[in-house]
Amino acid sequence: MANTEPVKQERMHIRLDALSKQKLERAATYAHKSLSEFVLNHALTAADEVIHKHETLTLKQTDWEVFLDALENPPQSSPRLKQAFAEHKKRVQR
Repeated sequence: MANTEPVKQERMHIRLDALSKQKLERAATYAHKSLSEFVLNHALTAADEVIHKHETLTLKQTDWEVFLDALENPPQSSPRLKQAFAEHKKRVQR
């Protein structure tokens, strides 16, 4: 059976005081994980939460209805809208 786990090639170094390291080691022991596994798992969970918070948009019901209406009935193209798209194209690179 092939190993589907990604190859770990990156390394990250952090400095911390002795008490912090002891606390992390103690928690890792309780979780039956190595210190690296414990720290990485919790750091990735925290990263997912921060990313979700910044990349998710929640709308009120009335705002959602306005949004859907705009999708179903887009505004007519105007010179200002065309200018806005042109400006966006100049400023945003993918």
